[in-house]
Amino acid sequence: MSVALVTGSAGLIGSEAARHFAGLGLDVVGIDNDMRRYYFGEDGSTAWSLLRLTSELGDAYTHFDVDIRDRDGLAAIFKKYGRDIALVIHTAAQPSHDWAVKEPFTDFDVNAVGTLNVLENTRQHAIDAVFIHCSTNKVYGDRPNSLPLVELETRYEIEPGHPYEQGITEDMPIDTCLHSIFGASKVSADVMVQEYGRYFGMRTACFRGGTLTGPAHSAAELHGFLAYVMRCAMERRVYRIYGYKGKMVRDAIHSHDVVAAFEAFFRNPRSAEVYNLGGGRHSNVSHLEVFALAEKITGNEMRTVYVDEHRIGDHQWWIGSNARFQAHYPEWQLTYDVPAILTEIYEANLDKWVP
Repeated sequence: MSVALVTGSAGLIGSEAARHFAGLGLDVVGIDNDMRRYYFGEDGSTAWSLLRLTSELGDAYTHFDVDIRDRDGLAAIFKKYGRDIALVIHTAAQPSHDWAVKEPFTDFDVNAVGTLNVLENTRQHAIDAVFIHCSTNKVYGDRPNSLPLVELETRYEIEPGHPYEQGITEDMPIDTCLHSIFGASKVSADVMVQEYGRYFGMRTACFRGGTLTGPAHSAAELHGFLAYVMRCAMERRVYRIYGYKGKMVRDAIHSHDVVAAFEAFFRNPRSAEVYNLGGGRHSNVSHLEVFALAEKITGNEMRTVYVDEHRIGDHQWWIGSNARFQAHYPEWQLTYDVPAILTEIYEANLDKWVP
């Protein structure tokens, strides 16, 4: 038996990973206690995703309703499967920098201490397993906002000829900048995953994602940019724009492309690696641009309210570079762009989000 253990298995990336690796013949063990409901209310709950996951995968999927802060609960699962665990995909997290301010202890206990709990159990019970961590571009704090940007009609863009013109690379420093409480807890987790790779020789990777998205997202205002835009367009909710004239730019990567990158690393793992992973120049959009796309797809006019204050630590412009990962795994390529992502989210939610 070869096991893929997935934390946050009912979430966007976790559920995509569960399906993907079950399809490759691995037995999938999922850990998820629907903390998204606690963070974001019913909009953010992943209960619907878990029902669909267990129905689709059947005996190939075993679920544990365990909190990653519960060391004894985690230890029992890791002891049960032990060296059969070939892969650990750690996606469970508190994902919102806005929410983190409300409960800093919860945020740090989940993101930093929870990651340590998963790492240490992997070291003790399945040290040969490949360990993949879903980190975030927020580990760079607000340093991207120091880049020289040019204001265009619908977006900000980096000055032509800048070294990061094709995307921000992993050499951007993470020190002496504002991270947000969430960003700081994710930095702690990111560095610990690297340390377990270097110190203990484990095969670990941190994937620093930009906007991870897809139809499996439980879209809520505080987390789930593209899915929440489509939800607002379809349900005719009001979308609040926070600062930067709505011209802030995000790159966006579909969950399918994320998990394909995980598979590439799993098949040929390295130790203590760090990769930016996002839509890059292939798939990126500003808020103003995504509103126009959502209106075209749904036929509904977006309802928006502008708040003339950006969120603390928010990125004005983020387009990441996948060059390092693609140099290590040249067979991996992006397959989705923003219009394709939005169309799929729309079609997948016609039965749920249309009033």
